[in-house]
Amino acid sequence: MARRDPTATGAAVTPFTIDIAQQDLDDLDRRLRRTRFAPDFGNDDWRYGHHGEYHRRLVEYWVDEYDWRDVERRMNELPHFTVDLMGVPLHFVHVRGTGPDPMPLLLHHGWPWTFWELRKVIGPLTDPAAHGRDPADSFDVVLISLPGHGFSSPIADTGWNWWTTADLEHVLMRDVLGYRRYATAGGDWGGLIAQQHGHKYEQDVIGVYTHFPAQLSHYLPAHPDAPPDVDYDPVLGVPDRSEYADDEAGWFERGQQFAGNESGYGSIQLTKPQTLAALLADSPAGQLAWITDRRYIGGLAERGGGIEAFERAWPKEDLITTAAIYFLTNTGGTSSRYYWECRNNPWTRSHDRFPVVGAPTAVSIFAGESYKPPRSFTEKYFNLQQYRVHDEGGHLAPAEVPALFVDDIATFLRAHRPTRPRPTT
Repeated sequence: MARRDPTATGAAVTPFTIDIAQQDLDDLDRRLRRTRFAPDFGNDDWRYGHHGEYHRRLVEYWVDEYDWRDVERRMNELPHFTVDLMGVPLHFVHVRGTGPDPMPLLLHHGWPWTFWELRKVIGPLTDPAAHGRDPADSFDVVLISLPGHGFSSPIADTGWNWWTTADLEHVLMRDVLGYRRYATAGGDWGGLIAQQHGHKYEQDVIGVYTHFPAQLSHYLPAHPDAPPDVDYDPVLGVPDRSEYADDEAGWFERGQQFAGNESGYGSIQLTKPQTLAALLADSPAGQLAWITDRRYIGGLAERGGGIEAFERAWPKEDLITTAAIYFLTNTGGTSSRYYWECRNNPWTRSHDRFPVVGAPTAVSIFAGESYKPPRSFTEKYFNLQQYRVHDEGGHLAPAEVPALFVDDIATFLRAHRPTRPRPTT
């Protein structure tokens, strides 16, 4: 993969406005109205995958009620920018904090998320006083669209995965935006990216917050980063059931169930993403189904089954917006390749020390998360400074429980801010 030197190109940052061409919206509407629905039977519990009748209801909502232009208007209330960096037409949101000394904070989405899933946490992080929090906990928020996801497109180079994205972001934060040091946070792919910053760029990272504390050799057959004295399950390649404490009962089984019954999407994207791309590029209804099934399964055990409970967590507008961004930018395929590039362009260690993630780290375990490693692993793998187990929230915590997500980050990073004399009374 050939990557240009950002300093050589000048890396000019340009303000960006989301403005989908009307002809593309008209084409989308025609495709939706001509959707050919698959027969579905015996699938009330979604055991075979995306529920057919609900799929029909979502497509009808998309055609008859959903208003892209209204969502687009709200998206454009955020300050968007683009920069051609290392061969990627990178899209990012950059919101300056309002407090006395905002800390740079690099946020992340995962798959199949977009930057828009994190909209609820941007205000409380950048302007805490307006949300009833301490103004001293203010952050400058930087939030990219991952390469080949949404508006960070089109890409034409291979090799983009979570660890190469961390390299890209390091250049963005230091060389383009001028932040000498920064904090970072994320879940899903974003959790691995944040952890890679804390591994490879430890001296530049103030702190790492992850709510998906998987090992960086995730998806690889071998684990050179396995901590000493942690037993591993020989089939799953993760810490063994024996590593879990009594108060972590059911955590191993949760991951085992996910690997056995809910990881088919990952297997396809790890092996044949371009075949999937042919389907997703042609059918917005197909893109919607591919994404919505992942949303439904995540956190199912905690919220309960059924559409009513599901839509309390994920309103139709949010489901449609995510699918619309991927379809309108034609990034269903390139975002799926992110998985292939993880396995076939594998991560290697930048150092052999333990903890692997040497920057100060906060870990949160949310109730609906699919993979919850034992604390016995987490304490050895990370320079662990804060550890919280929540009884709500799930894989997409910043969208599901934004207040908890904000409090986790603010509380953790408060201890890493410069000390100032308190005003006398």
